Amino acid sequence: MKKRIFAVVLALVLLLVALMLAQALLIPSRYDNREGHLLCGYEQATDAHDVIFVGDCEIYEGIVPAVLYEQYGITSYVRGSSQQTVWQSYYILEDTLKKEPDVKVVVFNVLALKYGETPREEISRMTLEDMPWSLSKLNAIRASMTKDESLASYFMPILRYHDRWSSLTAEDVKRTFAKHEDITHQGYLMQTNIVPVDPTDNRKPDALIDSALPARSMEYLEKMCALCEQYGAELVLVKAPTNSVKYYWYDEWDAQIVSYAKEKNLTYYNFVGMDEGLGLDWSRDTYDAGLHLNVYGAEKWTRYIGDLLVTNHGVQDRRGDAALDALWQERIDRYTQEKQQGEQTK
Repeated sequence: MKKRIFAVVLALVLLLVALMLAQALLIPSRYDNREGHLLCGYEQATDAHDVIFVGDCEIYEGIVPAVLYEQYGITSYVRGSSQQTVWQSYYILEDTLKKEPDVKVVVFNVLALKYGETPREEISRMTLEDMPWSLSKLNAIRASMTKDESLASYFMPILRYHDRWSSLTAEDVKRTFAKHEDITHQGYLMQTNIVPVDPTDNRKPDALIDSALPARSMEYLEKMCALCEQYGAELVLVKAPTNSVKYYWYDEWDAQIVSYAKEKNLTYYNFVGMDEGLGLDWSRDTYDAGLHLNVYGAEKWTRYIGDLLVTNHGVQDRRGDAALDALWQERIDRYTQEKQQGEQTK
């Protein structure tokens, strides 16, 4: 009898191992895309952060925590991901504040407010599959699922990717067992290339069909306000600098955020059009013709943000703590090394 029970248990264990291995092989590797694994590094961070940034690519390619600490002593982390929706930002922030209840300032980039629904499943999954399992992740999945998705496919991704058997290669096997390191710098994804804005590009932004920001997005912004109030963190709204019609920030949307911030007694900084004040040069400070900042533009915007956080929001200078200084110096050195390597390979 004992031998039979042992055989059954062993068979179940082997079946489970085989299923997990098959699933690992079949799931498309997010490591093929630099933007596919931006959130996972946070779980390895053991130190506290006074400032948390949440949002989309404008945040994770625009704010450099290494610069914030080196020049202002601000401890920070960027919890950004590709096309991160407001509901995803909310649940990521909820999970973050459970881990770090003493965060002083939360900075949210408002561009995502223009989306009233999840843009694309494959982009959304890059965010959701990167989150550690928790009630926050479960709720983020529920809020983000498109009409053709099932909740079960997140618990067992093999249900979503089972038809990839025929396309597996030796490279897939290699990636499955490879060791992957955090490619970000406290959530910042470095871009060292320079692709200037085309001065002859005279395209105009599309006409607004509906000037009102989606009600669902504003609902989750409201929830974010309440969450920050619950934890005693100050919520600051920002619109990152950009110089492109693709992700155009309309005056009508801006007016709504100005009004909302006034109603909720929040601070809102719109950096669009502040090129001179920020010192931005769109012939040098962008890697994709004005859509996003490269490392040179990000450093400029980060320094401006750092000054605001210290001057207007009372964020403390943490320099002077030997252990903390040593930890951040390692991060600054790694950041500087990658920047130099990027410049050398141009």
